[in-house]
Amino acid sequence: MAARPVIAAAVSRALSAMGIDVDAASVHLERPARRDHGDWSTNTALVNAKALGRPPRQIAEELAEHLRTDPPPHLASVEVAGPGFVNLHLTPGWLHDTLAEVVGEGEEGYARSDIGAGEKVQIEFISANPTGPVHVGNGWWGAYTDAMGRVMTRCGWQVHREYYVNDTGGQIRALGESLLARRRGDAVPEEGYQGEYVAELATDYDGPEELEAAGRWAAQRILDNIRTTLARLGMIFDEWYSQASVEESGAVRETIELLKSKGLVDEEDGAVWFRSSRLGDNRDRVLVKSNGDATYLAGDLAYHRDKFLVRHFDRVIDVFGADHAGQVKSLTLGVQAMGVDPGRLEVKLGQMVSLVQGGQTGRMSRRAGNFVALDELIDDIGADATRLLSLMSSLDQAAVLDLDLVRSQSMENPVYYVQYAHARIASIERRRVERGIDRRPLGDVDLSLLVHDRELELLRSLEELPDVVAEAGRDRAPHKVTAWVRTLAGTFHGFYHDCPVLAETVADDLTQARLWLVEAARVGLAIGLDILGVSAPDSM
Repeated sequence: MAARPVIAAAVSRALSAMGIDVDAASVHLERPARRDHGDWSTNTALVNAKALGRPPRQIAEELAEHLRTDPPPHLASVEVAGPGFVNLHLTPGWLHDTLAEVVGEGEEGYARSDIGAGEKVQIEFISANPTGPVHVGNGWWGAYTDAMGRVMTRCGWQVHREYYVNDTGGQIRALGESLLARRRGDAVPEEGYQGEYVAELATDYDGPEELEAAGRWAAQRILDNIRTTLARLGMIFDEWYSQASVEESGAVRETIELLKSKGLVDEEDGAVWFRSSRLGDNRDRVLVKSNGDATYLAGDLAYHRDKFLVRHFDRVIDVFGADHAGQVKSLTLGVQAMGVDPGRLEVKLGQMVSLVQGGQTGRMSRRAGNFVALDELIDDIGADATRLLSLMSSLDQAAVLDLDLVRSQSMENPVYYVQYAHARIASIERRRVERGIDRRPLGDVDLSLLVHDRELELLRSLEELPDVVAEAGRDRAPHKVTAWVRTLAGTFHGFYHDCPVLAETVADDLTQARLWLVEAARVGLAIGLDILGVSAPDSM
């Protein structure tokens, strides 16, 4: 069993013996930043001091004494530090138990939890207008969100991935107008789409000279390409939900009627307004323009009504670009007005990504036609690099991608650094097989031989993975798994350098223990990379 619940239970027992009723699940434990402060630390004495009317240091001293009398497994010593922290030092045996747990539960079982409790979650992401190839920014946020879904799935949420296709309205007519202009050989209107991809589509279009029809045709072709591009990054959606289908089904009208029944919709100057200012918005919002076109907000509200009240998702997570920040409040207020707890809607905003090459930074615009297509980046640096680099930092932080660094095959390249660790693990296994060395059953191997600092650091990293995955799931923060993967890769590279596994100078019993340590590292790294959607290569 993992150390945390065992130690928490021991602390709970000790507190009970002191007359303090604290459930083991409520015992706060953390890993001290400094190794000389112990393997685990608890602030329980500080937390309960006020209620007990006793100095926290006094409570801590008594708690430490009870832990010495009734110790958890592998306890080496207990000390009281500062105003009342209790630090526990463990023998290496607890890390050897971790190794057995990792290989015993394997890739399917280790670092898996049920904290999501089966909650049904819909995640909508990318949802770029099908008016041009998906660009780097869309793919960047998409890879991050896909990994978010992966880590939440591992933590017990039921995740449904969805792409909302904005296939109606003014942008589709603008696309059709641009396509027809190109086919006629005319200049594309200033507000049209200037990219070369429009000219390529125009050569294949043989439909009528009608804006809506031409736009719909082009949007479908572009959407097919978007599907293919995203699949290259391992992004497979459970549903591609058409905005046109929402409008044509009458869902927008029904949603407006629902809001009207609550006294929040009326007409003014030929337009239909959502009086969101009555709910705390900074201004009211148009739902239907005077020309009869439904606005994005109207479609979004109908779409979210469908998510919550028709398909009955417990939670909805939307990932938008930062340029949509102004829409979040009105959307949230609209959801609330429909009778849905606004806490069930989470909106994440992705910040801009910039590409740097030769010291030059580029910006992107689809209408101007100078965007960087996601396909181009994948062709350049590969799908794995594109995904992992998008997961180096939080979604809400602007990112800068140095293409020159990523192309380099060196330890300075974070993608190479991580994948090379897995390749080294595979190389050890290949050499073991080539030399005819059998790996004995784990129960027949003396893991107590693993006492080198490099070995113990590697085991400590593996022991942390379940907590990292759970935290990443709760916080919707898959970049925390990336940080762990990079740490594990670093500790393995250090182990590989200082702790030979198959060398003639290494005793057979130690070789066997190290072979199992290598296998545990493989399992942990495979789990981390799978969450991130990055491959684990056997050679580089």
